[in-house]
Amino acid sequence: MSTILFHEIVYGPIHSRRMGSSLGVNLLPYNGKFCSFDCIYCECGFNKDFRTQEKLPDRENVRAAMEDKLQSLHREGVNLDVITFAGNGEPTMHPHFAGIIDDTITLRNLYFPQTRISVLTDGFHVSKPAVFEALKKVDNPILKLDSAFDETVRLINRPVSRQYSVARQVELYKRFNGAFILQTMFLRGEFEGRKIDNTTREEVSAWLGLVREMKPREVMIYTIDRETPAKQLEKAPLEVLREIASLVEAMGIKTVVAG
Repeated sequence: MSTILFHEIVYGPIHSRRMGSSLGVNLLPYNGKFCSFDCIYCECGFNKDFRTQEKLPDRENVRAAMEDKLQSLHREGVNLDVITFAGNGEPTMHPHFAGIIDDTITLRNLYFPQTRISVLTDGFHVSKPAVFEALKKVDNPILKLDSAFDETVRLINRPVSRQYSVARQVELYKRFNGAFILQTMFLRGEFEGRKIDNTTREEVSAWLGLVREMKPREVMIYTIDRETPAKQLEKAPLEVLREIASLVEAMGIKTVVAG
């Protein structure tokens, strides 16, 4: 069982294979997982295994933890590429997410004005006006879409809401007018007796069609890097990732590959 949970509001910096020196921010419970998805590859484990009654950190505590850490790193002369909101689930589920982003921008401008702010999100809550406006303010709104097919998304990402659909997400993402980064996990394997492979010609072709429609400024293509709660999963081969990336780059879209 994968049990990588973050026990602080602000942690790191750590080295991210996609973003460099990254200061992590966890707006979710320290001892559990809180997410609108239940991905079979999530390093934090399955939702059912990490339920908690612990409250979310409030906005004031997040600001205080952030300022304390940024002050310390500034005194030490640490190089910081990015402040990344991720943590133990979906950061945009925090009821004060928009205000916390405003606080983070203010503190970033004070201590590390060259540092980017990134949010890793499954994108479901982009439908909320406050979340959408907050994501528009950050440097890197990184929005997930692992397949063009609802059936595949329900197998790999297992969204909690029955209202989830790929078509809905595409329309929400198009509201950014290309000012976002699309993130896609490619993998193979088996889960609960069902074959998983979103690298097939059918999957990739349909996904490319949506990329062409959404026109993100960048696409992050990656595969499994850490322990997964579903044990019969496999990395997508690096050569496959690079081939998919070349098809995206042919559209004139910057692509980053993490194998």
